[in-house]
Amino acid sequence: MNRENTNAYPAQPRVGAGAMVIHDGKILLVKRGVEPGKGLWAIPGGTLRLGETLQACAAREILEETGVTVAIGECLYVFDLIERDEAGKIKFHFVVADFAALFVSGEPKGADDADEAQWFDPEAMAGIPVSQNTLKALHSIGFLS
Repeated sequence: MNRENTNAYPAQPRVGAGAMVIHDGKILLVKRGVEPGKGLWAIPGGTLRLGETLQACAAREILEETGVTVAIGECLYVFDLIERDEAGKIKFHFVVADFAALFVSGEPKGADDADEAQWFDPEAMAGIPVSQNTLKALHSIGFLS
């Protein structure tokens, strides 16, 4: 797994894209292997590459982090992620767009910068550490009440 994080202490905000993949009443989440949010379960996604669309980024990142192939739909949720270090300097600054996605194929397995990947129903999410942005996104689409 690639554990180098080139997104720390950016000169400008970075753009990220992810996808909310719901299949058979369960959401696909990854356990983050790098900061920000290391060790937390989150919507899979990552950083936009030059010349790449947000939708293409989301599909690529889902495949790289989980081994699952998806068809990307509409944008469902956009948020800012800004984290500062102990000295108050901005350590991470992302603007993230999360898309709806339809499951096409694959069995979830953590890869790239995700330690794990698996499907969760809403009840199972109560017992795991989940990022606040993921919780907000899943509440916004009605997956969590």
